[in-house]
Amino acid sequence: MTTSHDVPELTELLAGAPSNWGKWGPDDEVGSLNYLTAEQVIAGASLIRKGALFTLQRLIGDPNGDPVWPGRSPATREMILDESHWDDGGDGPAFPGGLHYADDKINAFLQGSTQYDALGHVWYGGKIWNGYDARTTIGGLDKASVEPIAERGVAGRAILLDMARYRGVDCLGPRETFDHTDLEKCAAAQGIEIRPRDILIIRTNHLELFFRDEEGFYGDFCEPGLVYSEELVKWFQSKEIPNLVTDTIANEVTHDPNNGVALVLHNALMRNLGIAFTEICDLEKLAADCAEDGVYEFFYVAAPLKIHNATGSPVNPVVIK
Repeated sequence: MTTSHDVPELTELLAGAPSNWGKWGPDDEVGSLNYLTAEQVIAGASLIRKGALFTLQRLIGDPNGDPVWPGRSPATREMILDESHWDDGGDGPAFPGGLHYADDKINAFLQGSTQYDALGHVWYGGKIWNGYDARTTIGGLDKASVEPIAERGVAGRAILLDMARYRGVDCLGPRETFDHTDLEKCAAAQGIEIRPRDILIIRTNHLELFFRDEEGFYGDFCEPGLVYSEELVKWFQSKEIPNLVTDTIANEVTHDPNNGVALVLHNALMRNLGIAFTEICDLEKLAADCAEDGVYEFFYVAAPLKIHNATGSPVNPVVIK
């Protein structure tokens, strides 16, 4: 177990790490999503067999609570106009013909629900994805915001890697880790192959613990997930993985047990390789269906909201089997 005084800086830990900077030119802002060519989209669409749809977004404003990163608050919805505004003395607008309508708004962190990260969301050493200066983030992301991802859209072959079922548990607990070799073993156990340019969807069901005991969930906050190694990063690069999708808040073990650094893979995979991160997904209905029919490959399509200069955006990914 590392202590705070011997935790390495990311500049040291990831010195000489694999990088895709410049691979798609000096102006690229969507990174490894470039791997999802028209051929990948067609290959993904060819997997549609029974026409079953699964939406992966968690409910915003869930009466049971909204799991968010510590320090962020869940979205709040405010009713602006409803039938009471036309009661006696109300200020409901008068329309010819007597139209009434409801209106509301939300106040939300753009990464406070199921969402895509912008590639410029995290960094170290003063540089974000593709070598852009980190000062381009001041006041909004001038480079590598979520907008280019939203403009492009995401579609292709995806596979579910159900790590919870593979390990024979209802949900993974805090600090549980796995690596690329575990992903390969899980895939083999499910009778499926991880192919180059696959969108990887990983189920832990860890957020079930949030709904069981929210106070305890945050009191011992260290999510399970992938853990950093040089070999793992090289595997992701060689597999040309475009998009990592999980049901946890931050897609990886929160604090690396081997070095104490927080969110290493956000930097090694997203900042350095340009892999898109999709987080806080609800994979339960999809996972149950996959366990029932034994089919773990399918067509995945998603597009975050087009928000100028934003660090991330809500999204409702759709899987079609």
